[in-house]
Amino acid sequence: MDWLDDHINLIGLIGAVIILLLTIAVGWFYIKKMKTETNDGVLTGHDWDGIREFSNDVPVGYLFALFGVSLWAIWYILFGYPLNSYSQIGEYNEESQAYSKRFDSLYANLDSEKLKLMGEQLFLVQCAQCHGITAEGIDGKAQNLTHWGKLDGIMDTIRHGSMGLKNDEGEEYGAMPEGLLTEEKDIQAVAHYIMSEIVGDTNNTYDEELVKYGKEIYHGEGTCFSCHGDNGEGMEGVAPSLQNYGKTEFLANVLKYGKKGNIGFMPSFEYLGLSNKEVEALQSFIASRHKIQ
Repeated sequence: MDWLDDHINLIGLIGAVIILLLTIAVGWFYIKKMKTETNDGVLTGHDWDGIREFSNDVPVGYLFALFGVSLWAIWYILFGYPLNSYSQIGEYNEESQAYSKRFDSLYANLDSEKLKLMGEQLFLVQCAQCHGITAEGIDGKAQNLTHWGKLDGIMDTIRHGSMGLKNDEGEEYGAMPEGLLTEEKDIQAVAHYIMSEIVGDTNNTYDEELVKYGKEIYHGEGTCFSCHGDNGEGMEGVAPSLQNYGKTEFLANVLKYGKKGNIGFMPSFEYLGLSNKEVEALQSFIASRHKIQ
């Protein structure tokens, strides 16, 4: 009987046997009492259709049962099964983590096209309902992800601000107000500098003059560096790292905690238990999206 090696099954069996024995004992007690009980006793004034009830004390057995169940409930909550033993949710999480590791190992060497194809499948199932199958945000109903990790994304954030991210403690930080820069040339210059020097994007070429000018603005008094740091590394509890912008680490944070936006609220997708490779694939697909002309 290997199934009894699981203490939860054993506790369940013991409980079932106890309930069965109590049921038999209580049933036998009342059957026997029905044979010997008389109608002597004090009746209450409660009358319904000629039927009145006896004024009896609460049975001692009921009081013992209530007391016992109360003690058991206290033990159960503080020391027993929920907090100190087997957890179905915990077992599921452990199995999911183990599966994710096997998945990452199996698909560790995917080429870029297959990685993007995997990301596309994930996107169409999990993301397209809000962001649209082209990732353009369905006419403003959700964030336009064709800007993700690109100049347009940086410029859009500078113009409209950001609601920030969450840290590992679930605390929101990094909210950025809109209108910090108002001149279009300044906005473009800072975006060029961030993408070229801080993010280190090598897939595109950036205007050297704009990069130089953007660096001056970024490090100007009361501008970007005061929150994001000299090298865009971010400041804990103040502003996120810009070095991760448009990268897998940034996307993983958004998927884990969700994100408030200027358009709406994206819930956490942590419950999906996506593996590192799946997040990387999703990032690869989103980065490949471009606005349809």
